[in-house]
Formats: sequence, structure tokens, C-alpha cells
Amino acid sequence: MSARLGILPLSAVLLLLGTACGTQRAGDAAGPNPDARATPTGVTQPSAPVDSPCPGESAKPSVPSATASASSTVPPTDHYAENHGFRVPIPLHGQSRCDGLAVVSRVTKALEPLRRRGDFVPDHAHDALTGLGYSAAKVQAYEDGPTGVGFLIDLGASPWCVEGTMSRDATKADAFAGYPDGSACQPPKGGH
Repeated sequence: MSARLGILPLSAVLLLLGTACGTQRAGDAAGPNPDARATPTGVTQPSAPVDSPCPGESAKPSVPSATASASSTVPPTDHYAENHGFRVPIPLHGQSRCDGLAVVSRVTKALEPLRRRGDFVPDHAHDALTGLGYSAAKVQAYEDGPTGVGFLIDLGASPWCVEGTMSRDATKADAFAGYPDGSACQPPKGGH
């Protein structure tokens, strides 16, 4: 019976020692950070897109967006941004970004006369936007507060979407490539 009691503590020690085994694999970098991995020679790491100035845009340094710098190895403590990432529009890069800025300029110029007159009737904004050649079925204009109009244009080609507002203060618009969940230009309503 005494031999059996001696096996129990020995098996408990082996179990504890065994749980730490196998945490380092071949190819793992040695040193103070066991999670760091050596990069194989000849393999390039993906980088954030770099946007050059578009025609009519002043040259300014490209600042990485919050989503581009979110590749930190530190786990987030607040999962709000992670859980609502499906609501963040996909940004445009390269020529699509330049095309988007050109569309935003056209839209803003078409709506500015209405804004200056204080005409915040959604139907009038809709007419101004369809006057640019966009399909009436692809243009939405709606009330945005007591003295404002919101609008959304589904262009169907890159840049895919233009969204914005017109208020007493300004006309603002932004071009983007839809949403990560595939809901096209409509902002997603649900998530997890």
C-alpha cells in the first residue's frame, strides 16, 4: 500500500512538469520574448498601402490609420472596436483613392449651391446628385436633423460608395470601398 502512495505524488510532479513542455518549437526565436518568430530569409512582410498625392491634392506625409496600426501583439482590453469593425468602411488606396477624391469634389460642388441657399430638401439634393449622371435608384437623400441632408451614392464601380452630409456649416463627403461584411454601400445593421 505504501508503494501506491509514493506513485501518486510522483505522478502529480510529472503532470506539472509535463504541462510546460512543448511550448517552444523549432524555429522559435530564443530570448526574452518566446512569442517572437524569426522571419525566413527572402519572405517579405505585408505592409500598409502608401498613397501618393492625387491631382489637386497637396503633398503631405501619409499617416497610418488606426486600423493599419492595430497589428499590435498586445491583446486589446476593450473589444468594442474589434466587435464593431464590420461598421468601418473600407478605405480606398492608389488610383481608386484619387478617383474617389474626384467624385467627392464633383458631389460637393453640385450640393454647395443648395447649401448656400439653405435648401435642405432631400428631393432637391437627390435631383442635384442624379444631375451628375448617377442613377436615381442608386442615390439616396434623406433628412439629417432639422437643417441637414444626408446622402449615399452607390456608384457600382471603384470608388464604390460616396456618403456625406450637407448642413448649414458645410457639405462633407467621403468615398470608400464598401464594408467588410459585404453589405456594399449600406452601413451594416448587425454584428456579433
